[in-house]
Amino acid sequence: MTLAAVAAFQPGPLLDTFVSLATAFILGTIIGAERQYRQRTAGLRTNVLVAVGASAFVDIGMRLNGNASAAQVLAYVVSGVGFLGAGVIMKEGLNIRGLNTAASLWGTASAGAAAGADFIADAVLIAFFVVMANTALRPLVNAINRQPLDEATTEATYVIHVTAEPDDIGSVRDAVAEQLENRSYAIQETDTEELSDDAIELTAVLAASTASPAELEAAIAAIGKTPGVRHATWSMRTGD
Repeated sequence: MTLAAVAAFQPGPLLDTFVSLATAFILGTIIGAERQYRQRTAGLRTNVLVAVGASAFVDIGMRLNGNASAAQVLAYVVSGVGFLGAGVIMKEGLNIRGLNTAASLWGTASAGAAAGADFIADAVLIAFFVVMANTALRPLVNAINRQPLDEATTEATYVIHVTAEPDDIGSVRDAVAEQLENRSYAIQETDTEELSDDAIELTAVLAASTASPAELEAAIAAIGKTPGVRHATWSMRTGD
């Protein structure tokens, strides 16, 4: 094995690998530094490791069997980074965090893969646009978020909250489903929480869509007339 390793040692290809890995390291550092500065889940070291790892796998594939092998390895790199990105996505109640961080890892991996395939200029260009997406677009995002929210045209998650007596929770659930179905609103999930010995809160999450506040108010008014209902209201979340 030692003799085979010595025989396989070639200064030229090794220098090429060094350039690819060094490029991936630098580009991963640039992308990761911005992520680390903003205290994201995947920071400096994670982005560097993703870039270097993607570059190394593609480079090894090229050295073993040329472009065909590199293309196959690249497909596996894309799948692997997808699983890694899923690990930084967290669901907190009805809100989901980490989507931008996961997308940044995809960008970092693509820059590293391009470096491993000896497309140095392409890798630099990819990294440039990844950094620009996370920095230059931020003022535009903030400006859009500061605009008044139009409930009738905004795709969001709507939640119906109903407080009812325990003995009537079954009929209340049926009334909620009926009122929403009459207005063509699909229910994504329902949940119940015991508030006290004589009160249960029913929560119905609507599928993400546009909704009319007037229709929701009408549905809440009808639900409020159901026997056993103490309180009914609705809320909207756009964090998903």
